[in-house]
Amino acid sequence: MVKKCAMAILAVSAVSMFVPTVVVYAQINSATDITEEEYLAVKNGPDGGVDRQVKVVDIGKSNVAVGILHRDALEATSGPASGIVHSLVTEVYYILSGSGILVTGGDETNAAEFPADVTAVRELIGPSGRRTVTNGQTQTVSPGDIVVIPASVPHGFRHIQEQITYLSIRIDPDQMLPTGYAHPSLEE
Repeated sequence: MVKKCAMAILAVSAVSMFVPTVVVYAQINSATDITEEEYLAVKNGPDGGVDRQVKVVDIGKSNVAVGILHRDALEATSGPASGIVHSLVTEVYYILSGSGILVTGGDETNAAEFPADVTAVRELIGPSGRRTVTNGQTQTVSPGDIVVIPASVPHGFRHIQEQITYLSIRIDPDQMLPTGYAHPSLEE
């Protein structure tokens, strides 16, 4: 009897290895629109800040966040770049205005993780930290350029001429960012 039970369990286990697991995600039935008026209201809002999340949208098994970022001039350096790395979130930058030298990848030192309870981690970028980056890929980015920065790739600007403003599309596969978030200026 024990031998038959063991054989049955073994047979069920073997069959289950070949049966695909089906995961059911929420059915998404509509698109989310972010108008120019909305993202400009966030960009030009009085609350300041380099990085402003416009919205975080549930797309089923992931989130997509749209943010607007603005950085002022940064004096050129030939040494290591100060950068950031996001553990789980991939970013896509679309440069709207200005230009700069962006460093991506490379060797990381002086790692310092951001506390999980800071607003930037909770609402903007997910688990992340600051790094000093050497030997990375350097590229000049300017209006119309698109840069895809996978999760865990350090990145930072080495030089910004006058300013740079860019749209950031953040792919959040683990839904770390607050689903349904809308910048407070959009609730008025």
